[in-house]
Amino acid sequence: MFSKLFGKKEQNNKPKSPEIMGLYLGGSFELDPLKLRLIEPELVIEKAASQHIIQAVGEVNLDSGGKILRFYTDDDAFLQVILDGGDTENHITDVKLWYFYETKTIGSDAQWKQTIANGVSTPTYSLEENQYQRVWDAVGDESPPVAMTERTYEEDGDISETDQFVMLYERHLSNDENETLLISAEEKLVNDNFDRCLVISTGFNIGQADITING
Repeated sequence: MFSKLFGKKEQNNKPKSPEIMGLYLGGSFELDPLKLRLIEPELVIEKAASQHIIQAVGEVNLDSGGKILRFYTDDDAFLQVILDGGDTENHITDVKLWYFYETKTIGSDAQWKQTIANGVSTPTYSLEENQYQRVWDAVGDESPPVAMTERTYEEDGDISETDQFVMLYERHLSNDENETLLISAEEKLVNDNFDRCLVISTGFNIGQADITING
C-alpha cells in the first residue's frame, strides 16, 4: 500500500515456473505424428494432437530426491518429465504423454476416506475392458497410494498446491510398448473448503527425439 502511495514499484517475487528440454510455461512443442499414428490404435485415447501449447506447469518434489515436472497443454493432456538426482536433461529418467480420461467429484469426507482406502490402489484396474496391473507394489499385503504434493504454475501468475494420493498401473502393448494408467485422488483447499476429486489418466512413453520445441 505505502509503495503505491509513494510511487515505488512493487517487485514481482513470485517464483518462476520450472523449465526443462526447452519446455516452459506459454511455450509449445510438437510430437512426431508418425509415432502417434503407430501407437494410437492400441491406446484408449483417440485423435491425440501432435501440436501442443503449454498452459500450466506442475512440479512435484519426491521424497527420493527426484522430481516430476508436468507441462499441461491445450489438448487436455500433459507431458510428464521425471528427473532423478538433478534438474538438468542428463537427469531425465522418463518422459510420458498423458491424457485425462475422467474426473469424478468427491463430495463428502466419507467418500474421500473410502476412495483413499479402496478406490486408488488395487492389484488390477479395469478400464474400457482393458486390464492394467499395479506397478508400485509394497512388500506386505497392502500397497497404499503414494502421497505427493504438486505445485502448479498458471499463465496468469496464479500458483496453487494440490495434495495427491496416486497409484500407477500398466498393460503391455505390441513392440515392447506399454500403456500406463494413473489413478489420483486429489484435494485442494479453496476458500477454506476442500475441493476433492478422483482423476483417471492414461499415458504412453515418449522419446526425447520424438519432441520438437517450437518456442
